[in-house]
Amino acid sequence: MTGTKPPRPNPLQWIWYALGGRLPERYREWVLHDITCRTWMLRHVSRTLVQLSPGLLFLLLPGPLWIRGMAVLGGYILGVWYSMSYMEHTTEYRLYKHGYPIGTGKAAREEAKAEVRAARASRYDQIYRNAPEDA
Repeated sequence: MTGTKPPRPNPLQWIWYALGGRLPERYREWVLHDITCRTWMLRHVSRTLVQLSPGLLFLLLPGPLWIRGMAVLGGYILGVWYSMSYMEHTTEYRLYKHGYPIGTGKAAREEAKAEVRAARASRYDQIYRNAPEDA
């Protein structure tokens, strides 16, 4: 990707995207950025919350508010739990729908972390893998 930022979808397009829709071809690079940037997990959770937002309509049903509230809360907890459990698979499929091969997201995230991992491994080796000094 070049130094310029890819075009972003407008709010209605983003809601469509968050609900699982496919964006037009011109947003293809933005989708890759959305799935592979540093905050990709937070972005996934925000898409999940948008998907679960119609559940708030249950608060309008008749009955005690605390029962309705607990039902909605339980649904949200369960929905976010499953969403987080299948986060990598969901994001890979989202990229696949936009024309990328399966595995592109994970590979891009791993590539971005490679330098940090190498630095951590080097520090670890310096601290714990020192050659014994001659006595």
